Amino acid sequence: MNPCGRRARSPDAAPSPYGGAACLAPVLSVRDPGQTSKCLEQLIQLCSPAPRSSQADKMTSGVTVTDDVIMVFNEMKVRKAQAGEEEKRRRKKAVLFCLSEDKKHIVLEEGREILLGEVGTTIDDPYLHFVKMLPPDDCRYALYDATYETKETKKEDLVFIFWAPESAPLKSKMIYASSKDAIKRKFTGIKHEWQVNGLEDIKDRRTLAEKLGGASVVSLEGSPV
Repeated sequence: MNPCGRRARSPDAAPSPYGGAACLAPVLSVRDPGQTSKCLEQLIQLCSPAPRSSQADKMTSGVTVTDDVIMVFNEMKVRKAQAGEEEKRRRKKAVLFCLSEDKKHIVLEEGREILLGEVGTTIDDPYLHFVKMLPPDDCRYALYDATYETKETKKEDLVFIFWAPESAPLKSKMIYASSKDAIKRKFTGIKHEWQVNGLEDIKDRRTLAEKLGGASVVSLEGSPV
């Protein structure tokens, strides 16, 4: 017998005309008011949505993007045709962003950047240098200004990268994932987005080349793919 006083329907029986609330039909015919009340309570529990946990609410609330992050994005997005040599040298080729210690803000990660003036002088291959900047056991957001060639022309495109390695703590992966939209909304006009979950996915430049233009890309940062 089921909790409502009727024999449970066999698997071969016809579906209940009362839809998913299988407990409802027996309630209509039960004569014992106490048993009817008990059945209704069970039905309400079954049909009510599970409450959201306070942890889930915390993970999806309140993270903001600092003005410095937005300023860096705007500087990387706009390429000034009349920029002087010093301005070009100080232009950012790549930069990392992280969550602040209190996990309330997305900020620039100090010292984690590549300047155009360093490429060809102190940095031979900016892409490999960028890969080495990524922490092996924690998450980050990044902007990478990729220079590549197709079979027809030379191009430059900004790529937004969400770095979430498998070795990162679960809590870090959860909060970085839930905060990603906050920073993406500030990066208007970005054509390329890439989520990377380990070094094997990013160390081969051909993977980024495929993101940028598929088989038409023949080189990335001056190196063939």
